[in-house]
Amino acid sequence: MYFCAMMTTVFLIGYMGCGKTTLGEPLARVMGWRFVDLDIYIEQQCGMTAKEVFQHYGEAHFRELERSALREVAASDGNKVVACGGGTPLRSENMELMNSVGITVWLRASVERITSRLVLPEQRAKRPLLNDMSDEQIMESVRKGLEARRKFYEQAQLEFDSTFLESEQEIDDSAHRLASLIKQRV
Repeated sequence: MYFCAMMTTVFLIGYMGCGKTTLGEPLARVMGWRFVDLDIYIEQQCGMTAKEVFQHYGEAHFRELERSALREVAASDGNKVVACGGGTPLRSENMELMNSVGITVWLRASVERITSRLVLPEQRAKRPLLNDMSDEQIMESVRKGLEARRKFYEQAQLEFDSTFLESEQEIDDSAHRLASLIKQRV
């Protein structure tokens, strides 16, 4: 466990399926910090799932809720690891906020690895944008989405390879490696 005299927030960013929640929870445990999944935080605040917000009110409304939630979480006390939504960094004010108050980490994985995670039935069920897509369409969507978002993700202070999160051992090893990198920054 790592101790930090100053309060620190680590923001995990990256494309959907790159491992922000999968790695974020064990990373917070290793560091002895609180874990916040921004999508779940939003769901708790508005009493609807992210999928329902998208369906009933659209993406623009969700992004506004996300911006507000990010500000609240960033201002909250204590050391924490925040798993951001894949679209959180797309608003420049969000990246500016995260970079000014914490450490941003871009979790990178290949198109193929991300696609292999997103085609799983439990992942499709959680992600409204994937519901009616074939595996090939998901791969093409990931390829295009990553390319379009790269300029936002590249604004992160750190990059971390999140390719190997397929077993508990890989997740644990990755959490310890990332904690070590973060420790060097705080």
